Amino acid sequence: MLLKIDEPPQGATRRLALFDLGFRTFYLLASTFAALSIALWALQFSGAIAHPYLAGPIWHAHEMLFGFALAVIVGFLYTAGRNWTNQPTPTGWKLAALAALWLAARVLVLTPYAVAAALANVAFPLAAAVGLAIPFVKAGNRRNYFFVALLVLLACAAGFVHATQLGLVKAPALPGLQVGLDVVLFIVSVMAGRVTPMFTNNGVPGAAATRHPRVEQAALGLVLALLALDALGVGGLPIAAVAAAAALAHAWRWLLWQPWRTTRVPLVWVLHLAYAWIPLHLVLRALAEAGQLPASLAIHALTVGAIGGMIIGMMTRTARGHTARPLRADRFDVTCYTLVQAAAFVRVGVPLVAPAQTLLAVQLSALLWSAGFALYAIHYWPMLSRPRPDGRPG
Repeated sequence: MLLKIDEPPQGATRRLALFDLGFRTFYLLASTFAALSIALWALQFSGAIAHPYLAGPIWHAHEMLFGFALAVIVGFLYTAGRNWTNQPTPTGWKLAALAALWLAARVLVLTPYAVAAALANVAFPLAAAVGLAIPFVKAGNRRNYFFVALLVLLACAAGFVHATQLGLVKAPALPGLQVGLDVVLFIVSVMAGRVTPMFTNNGVPGAAATRHPRVEQAALGLVLALLALDALGVGGLPIAAVAAAAALAHAWRWLLWQPWRTTRVPLVWVLHLAYAWIPLHLVLRALAEAGQLPASLAIHALTVGAIGGMIIGMMTRTARGHTARPLRADRFDVTCYTLVQAAAFVRVGVPLVAPAQTLLAVQLSALLWSAGFALYAIHYWPMLSRPRPDGRPG
């Protein structure tokens, strides 16, 4: 008996599928933006070009947080949200409109139109929250309502940053940026706890990655405690004490996932390596709050090492899974992982041991980071923009 294999419809693989699901749109936008914006920041930091509306470090921090990281979070949540609820998340023109709002926000902060930039940057996470809330409410998926609240909180943090720059609030922008970082840290911690042990056990036979309820509660609860303290403007030793305790909880959590068993599976070890930066970030933050180290080291351990590393790992895995490709990292993926992690080691390690070489570290780290995300955008453009080869939606 011969098996009949139907050919895909003529021209199906040529149809633009960029707005078929959230990950397609926002992974491509975020990776392209990550490559371009960090290169732009390195030129600003070096004094080669002038600063835009949001001056210097504020623009850099704002765009990495409310531009790059938030775009990936929205793309991931819109994709995972459909699986969690069996309800559609924004696609087609709605997704395209949301992407256009994100793009407008990225452009407007480079112009003198400060009010328009503020409105666009607050509107994007609010609109994304509405797009996520609708399927959650329809499905009664109360377990994940907190993601909607976190998107709203990110909108508030962005609004605070812009209010300080517009003179509406007589305060520095740092508290808004720090609260935003804490929110992203919490989101990364939650999602890593859900997927990393599962991916480890699925991808590494006999790994026996486990989760302990008390450890989970401590790790996530202490991050929320940090968020609360930062929102209240508490600093110094209270933050140092909570960060040190959180570092222990997250290190224990990571060890329960058996990271040493994953070294032969790049699609898994990349997540473990990225997560290892979280307890390191918390240790560095405790030391910074105690006056022992510059705060920038802790910030970049989180943003480049943990958030950047987790994002590049999840963007490759979820893009492969949702476009019906083999769940196996190829040489391009491994190169992306290596470049992003090298950027983290250079950005944190060099200023730690040789502070006089900070400018060189920023420039080299920016080059490595930009190369890693540029390679992702180039390599994954065909997968993200074309329909699934198996003909299924998504």
